Amino acid sequence: MADVTPQADAPTPTTDKITQAARETIYLCNFRVSVDGEWLCLRELNDISLTPDPEPAHEDPKDPIAIERLNLMNMAKLSIKGLIESALNLGRTLDSDYAPLQQFFVVMEHCLKHGLKTKKTFLGQNKSFWGALELVEKLTPEAGEITASVKDLPGLKTPLGRGRAWLRLALMQKKLSDYMKTIINRKDLLSEFYEANALMMEEEGAVIAGLLVGLNVIDANLCMKGEDLDSQVGVIDFSMYLKDGGHSSKTVEGDGQITAILDQKNYVEELNRHLSASVNNLQVKVDTMEKSNTKLTEELAVANNRIITLQEDVERVKEESSYQLESSRKASRSGDGLADGQVLGEARKQLKEETLLRLDVEKELEVQIGMKQEMELSMKMLETDMCEKQDALVELRQQLDDLRTLNLQLAQKSQSSEVSAKQKSEVISRLEEKTNQMAGTIKQLEISEEDCVKQARSLSSNAEKLLQKQQ
Repeated sequence: MADVTPQADAPTPTTDKITQAARETIYLCNFRVSVDGEWLCLRELNDISLTPDPEPAHEDPKDPIAIERLNLMNMAKLSIKGLIESALNLGRTLDSDYAPLQQFFVVMEHCLKHGLKTKKTFLGQNKSFWGALELVEKLTPEAGEITASVKDLPGLKTPLGRGRAWLRLALMQKKLSDYMKTIINRKDLLSEFYEANALMMEEEGAVIAGLLVGLNVIDANLCMKGEDLDSQVGVIDFSMYLKDGGHSSKTVEGDGQITAILDQKNYVEELNRHLSASVNNLQVKVDTMEKSNTKLTEELAVANNRIITLQEDVERVKEESSYQLESSRKASRSGDGLADGQVLGEARKQLKEETLLRLDVEKELEVQIGMKQEMELSMKMLETDMCEKQDALVELRQQLDDLRTLNLQLAQKSQSSEVSAKQKSEVISRLEEKTNQMAGTIKQLEISEEDCVKQARSLSSNAEKLLQKQQ
C-alpha cells in the first residue's frame, strides 16, 4: 500500500522525460536561420567563412534562446510570405489539406510554445499555449465567439487541440493579427504563462504580429470536425524553404556558384545529422516507455490478484460471520443458565471482531480498486504518448529521407559545377595562349613599321637631293 501510492501521485522520471519531449520544439541552436530572397539559409554559427546576418545589438549571438527567437521569427516570415504568394497564385479559397497553410500553423504553434512556463500534470510536465490565448477574450470581447466555438467543438480533449482550433478560427475570421497584437501588448498578463526571454515577451513577437496582417488578403475555409487536432505532430518541413542550387545559378557565376552549392550541401548534411540524432533519441524514449508499460502491466496483474484474494477473504469472513451468528442464535434458544450466557457473550464478541475485520478488508479492497483504476488510466495515457512518439518518429524519418535525396541532388549539382569550372579554366588558358601569340605578332609589326618609316625617310631625302641637283 505505502509503496504503490506515491507512484500514483508523482510522475516517474521516464514518464516526465517522455511527456516533456513530446511537447518540446526541436530547435537548431547551432545554426542561424536567415531569409535570402525567397529561400531559407541555414548558417553555422562557428563558420567564419560566411558573413553573419546583422542581429539586434542587445542580443548575445551565443545565447541559444536569442538564436531560437531569431530562427522562429525568420521561419514565420518565410512561411507567411510563401503562404500569401502561393494563395494569390492559386486564386481560390484555401482548405485544411493545403501544405503551405499546414506549415504556417506548425510554425505559429512553435512560436507560441517558445518559452512557455511548465505546468505539472499527472504524467509529468506539460506546456500549452491555450491559457495565453484565452486572455484575448478578456481583452477583446469580440473574441469571445471564437473561444466559445472552440469549447463547443466535439472531439477536443486537450488544451493543445483547443489552441490549434483557435488559431484556425482566428485566421478564418481575419483577426489573427489583431488578437496577437492585443495579447503581446499586455506583457504583465503574459508573464503568468511565459518566461521573460520567450518570443512572445520580446520584440520578435511584435514583428510576427505585424507580419500576420498580410494574411487578411487570403480566404480560408477550414473544417475542423474531422481533424484530430489533439494528437497531430507539428514538425517544421525545412525542405520546403531550403535554398536550391538551380535558383542560385541564375544570380551567381563561376566560383561563387560552386561555393554556395557546397555551403548548402554542408548545411543539409548537418541538418541530416541533427535529425538522425533526434530519431535515435526518440527511439530510445519509445523503448523506455515500452519497458515502463510492461512494468505497469505486471503491477496491474499483481493488483488484480490481490483484489481477487481480498474478495475471497471477504466472502470467507461473511460465511464465518453468518455461521457464528447462527450458532449464537441456537445457543440462545437452547441455553440454560450461566453457561449459555457465556457462550452467547463469546459469540457476540467474536461476531464483533469478524465485523471489524470485514470492514478493514472492504476498505483495503476499495483502495486496491482505486489503484487499479489509476493504473489503467496511466496505461491508456502512456499508450497515447507512445502513439504520438511513433508518429513523430515516422515523420522525422520521412523528413530525413527527403533531406538525403536533397543532399544527393546538391552533390550532383556540385559535380556538374566543378566540370563546368574545369571547362572554363581550359578556355581561359587557350585565350591566354592566343593573347601571347597576338602580343608577339604586334611586336613584329611594330618593328616592321619602324623599318618602313626609316626607308621612307631615306627615300624622301634622296628625292630631295635629286630635285636640288636637277635645279
